[in-house]
Amino acid sequence: MKVKIWGARGSVPSPGPETIRYGGNTSCVQVTLEDGTVLALDAGTGIRSLGLALPSETTHLHILLTHLHLDHIQGIVFFAPAFQPSSEIVIWGPASAEAPLEDRIARYISAPLSPVEVRELPCDVSFRDCPESDWEIGSAKLRAASVAHRGPTLGYRITEGDTSLTYIPDHEPALGISLAEEDTEWISGYELARESSLLIHDAQYSDDEYPNHVGWGHSALTHTLDFADRVEAERLLMFHHDPMHTDDFLDAHYAAAVERWQEMGHDPAQLEMAIERREMQLGPAGALSVVGG
Repeated sequence: MKVKIWGARGSVPSPGPETIRYGGNTSCVQVTLEDGTVLALDAGTGIRSLGLALPSETTHLHILLTHLHLDHIQGIVFFAPAFQPSSEIVIWGPASAEAPLEDRIARYISAPLSPVEVRELPCDVSFRDCPESDWEIGSAKLRAASVAHRGPTLGYRITEGDTSLTYIPDHEPALGISLAEEDTEWISGYELARESSLLIHDAQYSDDEYPNHVGWGHSALTHTLDFADRVEAERLLMFHHDPMHTDDFLDAHYAAAVERWQEMGHDPAQLEMAIERREMQLGPAGALSVVGG
């Protein structure tokens, strides 16, 4: 499968000269399966560029929302295929007893916050709660599971053949526990991410920043690495960069990750920072090659 990062920032878009290398758009990752099926993981501001880049013949799309915080859905009304009558778009997301998925999204895509309402989109759009069991889209098997974050939040695992991608962009698995010592059955997201070919995971805070953000739903760098170690991920892509983190800060963040990962006895080649427009080819046995961006 092919993976392309269209937005790797968390919380709020952060454009500017200080963020030009890693990018300032919020969460959106394109996954293209072997049969050509296109999945968009989250619909942050990065989905605008994804929509403009898609070939005109791509008319059937799936958007998988991890949760409904604004930085993960605010790009929907700027997604070009949503305004094409020929498009068929399925939006998946977490279930809630409070209201159906469409109604919860419509709170944002409606007046006075938006000039366009969900019911006015000219595409054929449907909204579906993610099932509790595995399901299939195109040539892949998908699984969703609740993870530790504020509000109903999912992580996703996409499996195609011998290759698996796990996407958990907003996650605080170390809240109240020690990831290095806790039994795996009590670690949020463990079964979802176990032995993934590629794990895309929240790495928003440095270890020094985290004490001021406990309970906010995001990981310190050490927690991200401990989680990747416990689930035995073959590769880790650090994601959901804090909007206050400049390119220089993220360079240092990555260097600290490499040092810590080596101290844990692992190969630093397993680590990478998410960079906007980076395109990768994910193959069996964790083979990951950069093919663009």
